[in-house]
Amino acid sequence: MTTAEVPEVSDQDFQEILAQTRHFVRSAVLPREQQILAEDRVPDDLRAHAKKMGLFGYAIPQQWGGLGLDLGQDVELAMELGYSSLALRSMFGTNNGIAGQVLVGFGTDKQKARWLEPMASGDVVASFALTEPGAGSNPAGLKTKAIRDGSTDNAAWTISGQKRFITNAPVADLFIVFARTRPADPQGPGIAVFLVPADAAGVEVGAKDSKMGQEGAWTADVSFDDVKVGTDALIGGTEDIGYRAAMTSLARGRIHIAALAVGIAQRALDESVAYAATATQGGAPIGTFQLVQAMLADQQTGVLAGRALVRDAARLWVTNQDRRVAPSAAKLFCTEMAGRVADLGVQIHGGSGYMRGVAVERIYRDVRLLRLYEGTSEIQRLIIGSNLVKTARR
Repeated sequence: MTTAEVPEVSDQDFQEILAQTRHFVRSAVLPREQQILAEDRVPDDLRAHAKKMGLFGYAIPQQWGGLGLDLGQDVELAMELGYSSLALRSMFGTNNGIAGQVLVGFGTDKQKARWLEPMASGDVVASFALTEPGAGSNPAGLKTKAIRDGSTDNAAWTISGQKRFITNAPVADLFIVFARTRPADPQGPGIAVFLVPADAAGVEVGAKDSKMGQEGAWTADVSFDDVKVGTDALIGGTEDIGYRAAMTSLARGRIHIAALAVGIAQRALDESVAYAATATQGGAPIGTFQLVQAMLADQQTGVLAGRALVRDAARLWVTNQDRRVAPSAAKLFCTEMAGRVADLGVQIHGGSGYMRGVAVERIYRDVRLLRLYEGTSEIQRLIIGSNLVKTARR
């Protein structure tokens, strides 16, 4: 059974971390959003600043070189990181989230000692290689194969397959690769997870994807062509950990993404309020018009509800009361809410909101992805509904 998370950072110390992060995002990152968008990359000095602040390892335990924030603290940080370009958070999101948490929760002590400290420092960027052309939100459908070389327990493995939309793949040093070792059977799904260095023979990273939004957050396809890895590459030392590791890491990540959505929705709201208070129509600020006020009210209500839901879902996770329904409910509501708030932001801005260089135009494109990764909204509904029925039947 998964144990409750134990915070390693006091409330007082965390408030200082939060204040520093807020200052960094608002004073250093926000003024350079257009540069990030135009160049499709986060400037090196911002990356170096994030490393110095410990952001590449904020959710990695202190034992392994990180800051050791629990999920309750993680979501507060995510709401600040979401306020500006999501490319910033994407730089270190996989180290702290879906990739790093697989190692934190399921790796052997030797594997943790080898990889977590350089991940926490930002010297190693890890990518979570799960999604495939034919297997996205449902990991059970993956086709990448890992074949044991030989018949003894000490044999190495050969990995072959194709992964798609892998975050940070173009700059990754390490891939956390999920592969099928056998067909699903009564003993389990037959999915294992491996540590594969990016420079291993047979690993090929495709061209950087051109996306609708989130410029500067890089994704790419990754192919594994008879990639040889040793026995020490099998995370947890057992074949049957992969599916559980994926589901646990994704569930935790869903609460983080929900918090990110709240942060970007807050930004869209703030931009909308500022515009409504200053832009005029017929000599009067448009914010004096009741229909505009109604849109602002809907934005504010969504943000407040999302923030409360995220905090509650994080609390339930940390105390190990609910790690199934609450993460999916938080991600479903908050990412859908962020889409509505961004849409209203464009509407409030009128024609200006459709113009490049205006914050709500970028936000409108950026938030669309939040409803797709870490499991689509449709998958979240299936998780929530099926678990409610299972609980009732028990």
